[in-house]
Amino acid sequence: MARAPGSALRRAALLVLATLGTAVIATTNPGIVARITQKGLDYACQQGVAVLQKELEKIKIPDFSGTFKIKHLGKGKYSFYSMVIRGFQLPSSQIKLAPSKGLDLSMRNANVKISGKWKARKKFIKTSGNFDLSVEGVSSSTPSAPSLPGLVQGRAPESSPGTLGKPHACFHMSISRWLIQLFHKKIESSIRKTMSSKICQVVTSSVSSKLQSYLKTLRVTTKIDQVAGINYSLVAPLTAMADSLDGQLKGEFYNVAQPSPAPFGPPALAFPPDHERMVYLGFSDYFFNTAGLVYQQAGVLHLTVTDDMIPKGSKFRLTTTFLGALIPQVAKMFPNMTVQLNIWASSPPHLTMLPTGLVFTPALETQAFAVLPNSSLAPLFVLHLSTNVSVEVGATSDRLVGKLRLDRLLLELKHSDVGPFSVEVLQAIMNYVLPTIAIPKINERLQKGFPLPLPANVQLFNLVLQSHQNFLLLGADVHYS
Repeated sequence: MARAPGSALRRAALLVLATLGTAVIATTNPGIVARITQKGLDYACQQGVAVLQKELEKIKIPDFSGTFKIKHLGKGKYSFYSMVIRGFQLPSSQIKLAPSKGLDLSMRNANVKISGKWKARKKFIKTSGNFDLSVEGVSSSTPSAPSLPGLVQGRAPESSPGTLGKPHACFHMSISRWLIQLFHKKIESSIRKTMSSKICQVVTSSVSSKLQSYLKTLRVTTKIDQVAGINYSLVAPLTAMADSLDGQLKGEFYNVAQPSPAPFGPPALAFPPDHERMVYLGFSDYFFNTAGLVYQQAGVLHLTVTDDMIPKGSKFRLTTTFLGALIPQVAKMFPNMTVQLNIWASSPPHLTMLPTGLVFTPALETQAFAVLPNSSLAPLFVLHLSTNVSVEVGATSDRLVGKLRLDRLLLELKHSDVGPFSVEVLQAIMNYVLPTIAIPKINERLQKGFPLPLPANVQLFNLVLQSHQNFLLLGADVHYS
């Protein structure tokens, strides 16, 4: 009896757990670890029960009738009709973690209030009236939820044991109570059977029509732009610990045109035992470095800088006249022309995460051109740029965002088409161009951010970010609207 409510609570927990994706792939280590704590499960239970309660209040109770027998007088007939639910309360529901098993779920002391009309007849005796009925002590429990990966993938959960409390009826009638006592027990039996069946039907329907459609809002792969997407699928079954439920996600960027595996793998993550927030997401440096790999191989980590991008009041100009003051042969070979700088990443940029912070070391190259009168380009020289860049990673309610700041820049001349010269004369120019023009362009993109693995209508707040060895830890509480 009443087995479905426990199953519904189990699925309601997935409103938050669904952030863990919907597919299982074989791999060594995850790029992202997602954790929901007991605090998060409590919130998921609260949200799930609120939805379930509204659905249960919509139950339509069919009319039913039967017969009763009076000694020496024979049989009579009764019927109950126009029954409506006036309230359905679920005061005590819990989702608890069961290490190595899954989730323990329970619904205790629920009650339902019903009102309706009744009538009875025994030969010449007729009576009718209204009644109010309260079914108390509705309970359902699930000793363990053994198939968490299956639940995430949308398979039907196993049934859980449950009980339906004894109905208590109050009848409003115009004749003696003795007639009611004759069919009172049959009323109880019919109500118990009907309510048990209806509860199961409603919960099953609610799960299939509402939660399943909600789970479809989860995108295992998320397209970021025309170049890259993110794979957030599960790589292993969910794991129930003593105080958290953990999911391991692929957590990698991929090329949307030509997906291919990265030539390196995720490191092992020593996840800290933090449980103050509802959810935690640990982003491995693998996650960020696959982003650098995809964008660099796609050839989009490229920036063209021209003189019209330099502020008018700047003492630095991208012209052969200005550059000729530093490298005389440039002005002699290409007098009174503008200069164009092409800056690109010569190899995938690498981000290292340490307890002390984040270290970003992009390898850049710059080629300078003189823009000829016919708009064609004449090569001048190629520089290799060794840089140290400070990285600030932040988060909003649904995205990771970032910001770069140039700390150090060293130049090396790789090739010259204008003869030998000392690169030190160009240090001031590049120290101006990169932080003034190149870095702001990158930060503009980083501030748009990358979506977190969240289902629809879920937002994070009360955020905390911590840098650890090989990963960044994001902790947050959850709001579902």
